[in-house]
Amino acid sequence: MNAPRRTWKAWLLTGTPASRKQAALGLAYRRWRRFAGNPLSVFGFAILLVLVIVAAIGPWIAPHDPLRQVLSDRLLPPGSASHWLGTDQLGRDILSRIIYGSRLTLSIAILVVVVVVPIGLMIGTTAGFFGGWVDNVLMRITDIALAFPKIVLALAFAAALGPGVINAVIAISITAWPAYARLARAETLRLVQADFIQVARLQGASNLRILLRYVMPLCTSSVIVRATLDMAGIILTVAGLGFLGLGAQPPSPEWGFMVASGRNVLLDSWWVATLPGFAILLVSLAFNLLGDGLRDVFDPRHGD
Repeated sequence: MNAPRRTWKAWLLTGTPASRKQAALGLAYRRWRRFAGNPLSVFGFAILLVLVIVAAIGPWIAPHDPLRQVLSDRLLPPGSASHWLGTDQLGRDILSRIIYGSRLTLSIAILVVVVVVPIGLMIGTTAGFFGGWVDNVLMRITDIALAFPKIVLALAFAAALGPGVINAVIAISITAWPAYARLARAETLRLVQADFIQVARLQGASNLRILLRYVMPLCTSSVIVRATLDMAGIILTVAGLGFLGLGAQPPSPEWGFMVASGRNVLLDSWWVATLPGFAILLVSLAFNLLGDGLRDVFDPRHGD
């Protein structure tokens, strides 16, 4: 049992890989070992993995319909056999609403990342690669966007566009891309001076090929780490918009809206607002822990 394991480990960790596949697998294995050596990052990853699984199979594990109102069961405390986490003012099961709310919250956060990461990566790499007036124009636009606090700008756009999930995604995306553009530009300025870029130019590679084939992929790891760390802020912004009534609309079980609906009974029925608030806290913490771990893994100052 141990001999094959040692053989595979030696094959992955060899300093002279025989193929690109072996080199890629060896790099992935070393990065995984470094990530697994950080218990907090593994804890964050485990929380998010459980959350994704719960969101995926939510309809099968939720004990009740999250929208079903049973006024005779209103404001039941946690611990009862039929309602483990209690009920809200309309008798809706809080556990079921948190489970379904995880799907909505994660969907909005992932949509935001899917929108802003390509936009920020494209703008930042283009500005850093071409420089000159292209860099000046794109970065001044980025500076203008960065001049406003993100949450204030998101609230302004959400109020202008109107409440709703899609409008919330658009409002958050408009405020989130500049940070990725700045990061991608800084990475690109470092990469364009590299020897392999000069060799590619001498071999006749076009600017577009160099940008798409070399620069963008090499900037992706830093942008992914930033996106993971930003997911906590995005989820808090989503919850904030829901709290103010500018995100998902009732009766959707969105966590921010659930906190808002429970604030009027906070002293008498603490669980209505506290439990979805704790879910927001736990997921935000998990993303921060995972992001810290990924930052250590992809940090170029660490040897692979």
